[in-house]
Amino acid sequence: MNTRPTVRLRPKIDPRPLRHGAPWVFADQLVTDRRTKALAPGTVAVLEDADRQPLGLVAVNPNSKIIARMLDCDTEAEIGRAWLAGRLAAALEMRARLYEAPFYRLVHAEADGLPGVVIDRFGDACVIQPNAAWAEMLIEPLAEAVAEVTGCTTLIKNGTGRARGLEGLEDETVVLRGGVNGPVGVPMNGAVYMADLTGGQKTGLFFDQRPNHAFVARLSRGARVLDVFSHVGGFALAGLAGGAVSALAVDGSAAALDLAEAGARASGSEARFTTMKADAFDALSQLGEAGERFDVVVCDPPAFAPAKPALDAGLRAYERVARLAAPLVASGGYLTLCSCSHAADLAKFRTACIRGIGRGGRQAQLIRTGFAGPDHPQHPHLAESGYLKALTFRLLS
Repeated sequence: MNTRPTVRLRPKIDPRPLRHGAPWVFADQLVTDRRTKALAPGTVAVLEDADRQPLGLVAVNPNSKIIARMLDCDTEAEIGRAWLAGRLAAALEMRARLYEAPFYRLVHAEADGLPGVVIDRFGDACVIQPNAAWAEMLIEPLAEAVAEVTGCTTLIKNGTGRARGLEGLEDETVVLRGGVNGPVGVPMNGAVYMADLTGGQKTGLFFDQRPNHAFVARLSRGARVLDVFSHVGGFALAGLAGGAVSALAVDGSAAALDLAEAGARASGSEARFTTMKADAFDALSQLGEAGERFDVVVCDPPAFAPAKPALDAGLRAYERVARLAAPLVASGGYLTLCSCSHAADLAKFRTACIRGIGRGGRQAQLIRTGFAGPDHPQHPHLAESGYLKALTFRLLS
């Protein structure tokens, strides 16, 4: 007999989206009586509709706007090591088909059936981000399941970032198994990237841009490349691998640029690679005032609109990036503009970019719209899982 606590949708809340796969219940959709509010964050409960019909198992966090995350349609499922291993094995099977080398996003949260959990794999190491309270509670069985399924001997918990704060979780990074003695080399698109698994941004590297790096690499043969907001050299190193004559990486982080330089050395392209530590907007303005021109320009900023309240300001920032970047592109050259803001949908982002290019005095063709790679699957009921957009324009005048 099921002895789990029960939580219930409010009257008039349509349960059909949840029956059809929607993964979240928001605080204003759930009956939040004293009993529900008293549940410990991460508690596994049975979710019922207003007529007391079961919908599935959810992980509850009364302190979060997302008060319940769907775990399993089977209310009798045991959420433990074996259940976690099953989800991980399904995720691994797809990545093993897609990639010859074990460098990829292994788990993309809700889209892989592990809500709030991100796991990136770097060869024999996995970096786990438990961004939901239930995963934080089960971090040990989750680590055991990751080791069992992947065979990885180094496991790192990266407990940092905005998502954990929204769940009421503390920031901390912990080595759970094994260890690393420095940055890890990651082969991708003909280049080698250096990932700091314990002190870098997020898990140490952004695998999501892989297909967009590859497209820019094809445009870069014989080109001068400018990569702004470059982090560890993402587009710059890919461009060099594609035959660029030179690449300039601009970032505000000296540590990230040090890793980019190490990646250039590991890739054998250090002679064609330079860096510039500067605020990106300042750098774009300075390069424009100096009359610099590049055949390929890429701007891949952090999320300017991480949530809806920041949308208007974020769109203005994306427009400003496009306005400052467009004059730096040689006639007939290419400009790639990226957004990782889920709150700025594709149409709004595209409009901001086109307006900025126009304000920069240029005319353009949109030649490609790119997204994250297939190791970042999209949940069909969750627009947030399709956050990444990459627009490539050819500037005509």
